[in-house]
Amino acid sequence: MQVYNASSGNINNPSNICERLQLQHLSELPQVEHINVGSDLAEGLTQTPKTLPFKYLYDDRGSELFEQICKLQEYYPTRTETKILQEFAGEVVTITGASELVELGSGSSIKTRILLDQYQKLGYLMYYLPIDVSGGILEVTARQLLQDYPTLEVHGLVGTYQEALMKLQPTKLPTRTIAFLGSSLGNMTPQGADNLFSQIADILQVGEYFLLGVDLQKPREIVEAAYNDSQGVTAAFNLNILEHINRRFDGNFDTSQFMHCAIYNQTEQKIEMHLQSLTAQTVELNNLNLKVNFLPGETIRTEISRKFDLHTIQKDLREYKLIPQKVWHDEHQWFGLILCRLCS
Repeated sequence: MQVYNASSGNINNPSNICERLQLQHLSELPQVEHINVGSDLAEGLTQTPKTLPFKYLYDDRGSELFEQICKLQEYYPTRTETKILQEFAGEVVTITGASELVELGSGSSIKTRILLDQYQKLGYLMYYLPIDVSGGILEVTARQLLQDYPTLEVHGLVGTYQEALMKLQPTKLPTRTIAFLGSSLGNMTPQGADNLFSQIADILQVGEYFLLGVDLQKPREIVEAAYNDSQGVTAAFNLNILEHINRRFDGNFDTSQFMHCAIYNQTEQKIEMHLQSLTAQTVELNNLNLKVNFLPGETIRTEISRKFDLHTIQKDLREYKLIPQKVWHDEHQWFGLILCRLCS
């Protein structure tokens, strides 16, 4: 694990920002703890049908492409959730009070700024812990936030949600809010979501908060268009997972021999993103001592995105004593924002 402050950057007022910024790389652990690195990848590629863990979508390039996706006209989740936050962030902050803000999958923190604006407006101390697997985008974003919010302190955690949540220290502020914005909960299986809720409930103290964004069920044509954009950005994002895996595991995936496709599973209310092999081929991942054969037309599922029912997800949260305090949604009920409080 590596911890450092931002002493080397060329930034405005560097001494002040250095004092307010800490970055912690959670994956740089002793080699003995890396014995099983890539085991999830090998497991997914040797089962039928083939899958890839969605976390490999988010290297630095993948995170950049996802930020582009969020700006696309077809991709409704970001603009819809942003509109909800713009209208109701004041209520969120009034309820939570002076609260340390922990964000899972922070990315560029664009929507988070709406909450930070409200904390600043009310004169609260601001302590922000962004969590992201992309150290590059996390550091760039943190530096910009510190320039824009003079009283903000940032402790960035580079790693997975599970790694970062286990490393959280007691909050410096009266309470803590863990925010999981966007539609990332939908990328998890039901069991994965349950595991996350359980971990969050274990980490929060009674009376602390969990702010959750969820993509809601809607007509197929709206959902499929969001994952098959006309500019091909989502396709590039999906194919980049192969480039990421090539770099990390000394692989020879040829992205020109795979095609992006996204299909809405109406029965299970989820989008499924796949990469389809255009030919018979064999891929080698040398660091894993693995060879993978593909038939023409065979696919690898790279991501799911489940769409939720507001009543059902609130019931699920209550099972972990995460009690909804307030629920907001847009006029079409395309997206929901749920503020929960951990109760005894």
